[in-house]
Amino acid sequence: MSGLERLSLNQITTKRWSLTEAVQGCVDAGIPAIGLWRDKVAETGLAEAAKIVRNAGLAVSSLCRGGFLTVDGPEAHRAALVENFRALEEAAELGTDTLVMVVGGLPEGSRDLVGARARVADLIAELAPHAGDAGVRMAIEPLHPMFCADRAVVSTLGQALDLAEPHPVEQVGVVVDSYHVWWDPELPGQIERAGPRIASYQVCDWTLPLPADVLLGRGHVGDGHIDFRTLTTQVAAAGYTGWIEVEIFNERIWDTPGEQTLKTVAERHLTHVADPERSP
Repeated sequence: MSGLERLSLNQITTKRWSLTEAVQGCVDAGIPAIGLWRDKVAETGLAEAAKIVRNAGLAVSSLCRGGFLTVDGPEAHRAALVENFRALEEAAELGTDTLVMVVGGLPEGSRDLVGARARVADLIAELAPHAGDAGVRMAIEPLHPMFCADRAVVSTLGQALDLAEPHPVEQVGVVVDSYHVWWDPELPGQIERAGPRIASYQVCDWTLPLPADVLLGRGHVGDGHIDFRTLTTQVAAAGYTGWIEVEIFNERIWDTPGEQTLKTVAERHLTHVADPERSP
């Protein structure tokens, strides 16, 4: 379908589907790319997952996820390095050049936010050359501040860029995820600053009321409060021409038949993202 050329389904949006079902769903819906999750890849097997996607003619827009770099202590440090080396190798095998990095929250019992962020910087520096060798860019994803304690001590695009900029652009980039960054008053300037560092643009909407598990509070594009016309225009002006992934965590959407979800994803992409001038 015309207008879907840059659309990618992040696999979590159809969480109940296996990798094979998600790939076939994309083919049937005319969606040309898929963002994969490591747990789903592991269920299928790395080599088999790569073969399934390749045989279907789909691109892999990203692999989710690496990161969790706030660990404290030498053993945990080494374990984090090994796990992220593995994630980089998996991304390369799957044919994507983007590994999404969720940096991790505070270690259990810790209140040392400054120290946690310093450890993220240290581990990114150790991992960056290996990313270059693998031909895979680590894409640091800032998460909304409400996830600072448990998921990501990097909360703004500016913080993500501060971590990325000491390293070659082909090794370390950033994710612009509408759900996590839309609220930031400094966002326009930080998107402009990011320029070629933007490795992924992920979209879903901020809907209210938030559920008890706020992780699951995302909605379809157009159902909430985010101005996708402005955000998409800013990302494009920064020079980003890559995949646009729809990534939704929502129990109700997960319980909806996958075919119906993909139909809505495509329709909302056409209305609000592919042609943002039509967005209300």
